[in-house]
Amino acid sequence: MARRFGGKYSPDGDQSEPKPRSAYQGARVHPVGARSNVLFLPPVILAFMSITGGAATLAIGLIGAGSLLLGAWLLREGLIAEAEYDERKVARRPGIPRKIFAAVLCGIGAGIAAWKVEPGLIAPLIYGGAAGVLHLGAFGLDPLKDKGMEGIDTFQQDRVAKVVDEAEAHLDGMYDAVRRAGDRQVEARVERFQIKVRELIRTVEEDPRDLTAARKFLGVYLMGARDAAVKFSDVYARTQDRNAKASFMMLLTDLEESFGLKTQKLLLDNNSDLTVEIEVLRDRLQREGVHLKR
Repeated sequence: MARRFGGKYSPDGDQSEPKPRSAYQGARVHPVGARSNVLFLPPVILAFMSITGGAATLAIGLIGAGSLLLGAWLLREGLIAEAEYDERKVARRPGIPRKIFAAVLCGIGAGIAAWKVEPGLIAPLIYGGAAGVLHLGAFGLDPLKDKGMEGIDTFQQDRVAKVVDEAEAHLDGMYDAVRRAGDRQVEARVERFQIKVRELIRTVEEDPRDLTAARKFLGVYLMGARDAAVKFSDVYARTQDRNAKASFMMLLTDLEESFGLKTQKLLLDNNSDLTVEIEVLRDRLQREGVHLKR
């Protein structure tokens, strides 16, 4: 017997069904790209060019190469810190201006390299200054002020930062463990779980008052998830047990749902607090003789 076609895309289908979550949702491009990685090449070239010039030339060349190498490493760390700063709505400026220090070290290294070719003072200053300015022009400055910190208790923010660091350590340990299992499907599932956890982390960072309610999730539950990942990897790497994989995947599903519900509850509580504050403000304005249209 013929059946009428139905489904999401049929004329009578439900177009309001939520779209499935993309596996790439929440994925981030690594902030360190080819532009910064190529800066590790000049110190190597400078060191090799200094080998045949005598002991003094070699020593000066190695000092310049070390300056360039340290600058390239600081730039890499500065780009990572800047990406973390940009991702968060509430963030403190980096404690060390790594990109600025990297530009200074790049200028020093370029000046030493110029001095090897043209001894004196003018040429190294010109080349070193130009290298430092171009470095800043290419990669910019570090964030120099806090973001979204108005009205936030710094003591509470420090407590949140400590809990977040521990949570990130648990997530890293969990991912390192499942990589030993050698199953790409499990790795992708853990990455999806990490996205859900980081949604809760960002919620707590934006409102440190939520720390008490979320501490168990970001501490005890994540530690248990990491330990479960370690045990699963040990078993699966030896036996390729499908039952162990299915049980671990089900555990991740349960944890993801729990973290998602907790994030939604915290957001609803924050909205309730905002509603109360608005009503209190309205009542105060009305007592002062200011009447607002609702």
